[in-house]
Amino acid sequence: METSPTVTSPPTGKNGTVKGKTDIADSVVSAIAGIAARETPGVYAMGGGVPRTLGAMRDKVGRSDDPARGVKVEVGEKQAAIDLDIVVEYGTPIAEAAENIRVNVTDAVQRMTGREVVEANVSVLDVHVPGVGDGDDGGSRESARAQ
Repeated sequence: METSPTVTSPPTGKNGTVKGKTDIADSVVSAIAGIAARETPGVYAMGGGVPRTLGAMRDKVGRSDDPARGVKVEVGEKQAAIDLDIVVEYGTPIAEAAENIRVNVTDAVQRMTGREVVEANVSVLDVHVPGVGDGDDGGSRESARAQ
């Protein structure tokens, strides 16, 4: 006669959950924040200058967009601080877009990681003018002046 293996329950804490620590890498929080920021209406791109130009070239040759581009984070055990560099679409009310970005990013990071977002700083580095310079560097205002 065969006996079934003994199954033991894992050690549990006072509320019935298994004890342990969860580490979340900064890159994970950066990716979550970058995706949430990009989903905000009025955001054309993330990052600025050379990194954005190189990223646009990478995107054209088939590599996927880096969700953490334009995002810097500091993540502790319970809190996170986030800095975002963005390019807005021309005509977007910038103050409104920045507030919407803060809300979207904070909600996503807190919901997915459980970390309290103590600050979400938004730096608007450029404005995208549709149809101006779209083929070379993302249509920055500098390209519009140079033509």
